[in-house]
Amino acid sequence: MAGAKELRKQIGSIKNTQKITSAMQMVAASKMRKAQDRMARGRPYTDQIRAVISHMANASSEYRHHFMVEREVSRVGYIVVTTDKGLCGGLNVNLLKAVVADMKRWVDQGVEAELCLIGNKGIQFFRAYGGRVVAATQNIGETPAVADLIGSIKVMLDAFEEGKVDKIFLANNVFVNTMSQQPTVRQLVPLDPIDDATMKHRWDYIYEPEARDLIEDLLTRYIEAQVYQAVVENVACEQAAKMVAMKSATENAGELIDELELIMNNARQAAITQEISEIVGGAAAV
Repeated sequence: MAGAKELRKQIGSIKNTQKITSAMQMVAASKMRKAQDRMARGRPYTDQIRAVISHMANASSEYRHHFMVEREVSRVGYIVVTTDKGLCGGLNVNLLKAVVADMKRWVDQGVEAELCLIGNKGIQFFRAYGGRVVAATQNIGETPAVADLIGSIKVMLDAFEEGKVDKIFLANNVFVNTMSQQPTVRQLVPLDPIDDATMKHRWDYIYEPEARDLIEDLLTRYIEAQVYQAVVENVACEQAAKMVAMKSATENAGELIDELELIMNNARQAAITQEISEIVGGAAAV
């Protein structure tokens, strides 16, 4: 019965793991609801400030901020938002694949790329994969603050203002629903104006104070808001993906336990049958 003993030990170990994954699933579900609430609270502000900025980009202002001006591209920058921790399925892998594919598109055109990384997983990946990392932020936790991100954002914006970078892209996971998170890479700077049916009117503004001061401050706030919202959405995506991954792990552990118990029962039955056969054979010999 040595085999049965080993199987019982293995089953006990898997059951302990199953308890852990089940607890992690419930914790992730609780955290996901809080992260969704935080994400939902930030979206109206982010959408509204983008609408205002898009109107300004389409307006014929006497002052065109350099964040609104397209120029010849010799180097691009990426702000990549990943998670600090793992156990969330393919969330980070899918995003990093999208970033690498987009970078390759530029590199094939002879354009260099710089990286600003937010999250441990992105830092670990590009440390192994390679890439020019100019700024990194990690361990921002489950309740990120804009103050934690400003330093890294400023590094990229300063590089754009100094002409070291000609485009900045923002890469993050967008929360669609609990079962779906969409990796997205979109242009952040220069501003890519909205030009569709929702922009029914084109107008200019009367600025007070000066257009330069007002637009510069507003654009900086806009970029900070976009990055912050991307981080908040990524946290919601992380918890949703972790909940689904832990649920799958719990179910897989249950299936494995059932299989091992069946094997153990078959082995026990075979051993009992063999013992009975030996007893009957011995009695017949006597």
